[in-house]
Parts: sequence; structure tokens; C-alpha cells
Amino acid sequence: MVDLIPADVRSRLRGLRLVTRRAVGSHGLGLHQSHSRGAGLEFAQYRAYEPGDELRQIDWKLYARSDKFFVREAERESPVAVWILMDASASMGQADATRPDYSRLDAAKSMAAAIAHLALDQGDRFGFMALGDGGLTLLPPATGPRQRDRMLLDLLKIRTSRTFAQDNQLGPVWERVGPHDLVILLSDCFDEGAIGLAEKLAAAGREVLVIEMLTVAERDFPFDGGYRFRDPETGEELLADGAALRTEFLARFGEARERLRQRLTAVGIRHAVHVLDEPVDLPLRRLFSAHDAAEYA
Repeated sequence: MVDLIPADVRSRLRGLRLVTRRAVGSHGLGLHQSHSRGAGLEFAQYRAYEPGDELRQIDWKLYARSDKFFVREAERESPVAVWILMDASASMGQADATRPDYSRLDAAKSMAAAIAHLALDQGDRFGFMALGDGGLTLLPPATGPRQRDRMLLDLLKIRTSRTFAQDNQLGPVWERVGPHDLVILLSDCFDEGAIGLAEKLAAAGREVLVIEMLTVAERDFPFDGGYRFRDPETGEELLADGAALRTEFLARFGEARERLRQRLTAVGIRHAVHVLDEPVDLPLRRLFSAHDAAEYA
């Protein structure tokens, strides 16, 4: 299977933890140091019976062989799930001329795989949705290597649609995302539907993080001479001189991004920016470990 996490990124993920702002109990996202044991789904270990243990947890077959009572322990699921929501609109397929084979969507897939890697490493459940008007890809939350492999297979199949998912396609989001879950939206934030969904989730009490995916061209606008600029979602085109547009574009684009930041901050959404020439783990470090982010400054 294709490894979506570059080796250097995988190395830097060691020690990074996904954490929430909320305390959700003795075991939950970012709060436990190891897998909790209890009446879960996947077998973890045996231990000696102790007064107060439920009789149904005793392994009677093992008792028949050993004449001793042993209790089967399993991994206990965290009360928190990490939901990775990926914008699959047409603009996410945009890449830079200097690296045409690496789009926003490609970076988002690597970032999603890195988030799943962190969740798996700390024993948390993680789920995934790709949101485009061509249909919604859904992987319900679970943990374990099989869940990781299922998600990687889904990621490899994702292609861009025309626009972000329509309101009548977002039912699974509201049905599946629990009140204590952590939601991480990977999007270029160009579609009002994506921003609106993040705001509504936050207003409904979900903890939401947004990672804004930008191309190098949007950050630097390195165009000179005549260019045909095309909106990948609407098809609208503009013929103009790149150098003449640079100052105006950078100013207006900067203003638009500041308005976005203010909107997200107003509803309590933490926000980080990723540019395609940066390591995909950098926004995760900005969100979850400000100290480590200084390494990239």
C-alpha cells in the first residue's frame, strides 16, 4: 500500500499528541498515556479475577484448564473520536506550476493520514468524511491497524467533485459527529459551504479545527507577463498581466484571509494555514504543539 506519510514527517510525529480543550474523563483524546483496559471490543490481555469483577468477563474455558479465575480485558474505546473532514471540491485539485503533480488534495490526504497515525498511536478512534457534491465518502470512527488501512484505501480513491457538498448531502455529519468529538476540517476555505459547516458544528458545541490549504502561488503570486487565470469551480476566466495584478491580488487575498480568521475565531474555531511547499505536519504542530512549531520558523 502507498505510504501517504513522508518518512521525515513520520519521524517528527513521534511525541506529538492530539489534544482537545475539553476534559472528557480518565481516558479520552489526549488524556490517556496508554490504552485503557475494560469491557471493550478487541481482546487485550488476561488478569487475575478480583472481587467486584463481572462474572461474564471470566474466561470459563481457561478456568476449566487451569482451575483459576481469569478475566478477559479488552481495549476500552475512548469517549472522543477524531473526525477528519476533507473538502473535495474542484479547487482542492489545484497545484502549483512548479509541482503540478502535487495538489491541495494530495497534501490533505497526507495530512489526514498523519492525523490518523497520531490517533492510532494514542489509542483514539478516528473517522473520515470526504465532502463533495459528487457524493460523500464516509468511514465511521474506530481504532486499530485495520481502521488505518481502511482509511488509507479510501484516501487513495478520493477525487475532486465540482463543488463542496450541498446541505442536503450533509446529513451524515450531523448524525455521526458526537458532542465530545474533535473535528478537523481540511479545506482551502474558498467555498462558503465549507466555512458554514465549520461554523455550524462549532455553534452546536463541537470542537472544530480548520486547516486552510493554500498554493504557493496564492501566497507569493509569482506571475509575470500575460496569464489566463481560471476559477476551477465556476470556469470563469481572467486575462491579465501577472506583474500588474500582484500588489492588488496580495492585498485583497490577505484581506479575505483575515476576514476568514476573524469569522472562525468568533465562534471559537482554532485555525492554521498550510502552504504546499511546507511539511504537512507543520499545521498539526501549530495547533497541538506551539513549542515544536518553532523548529520550522
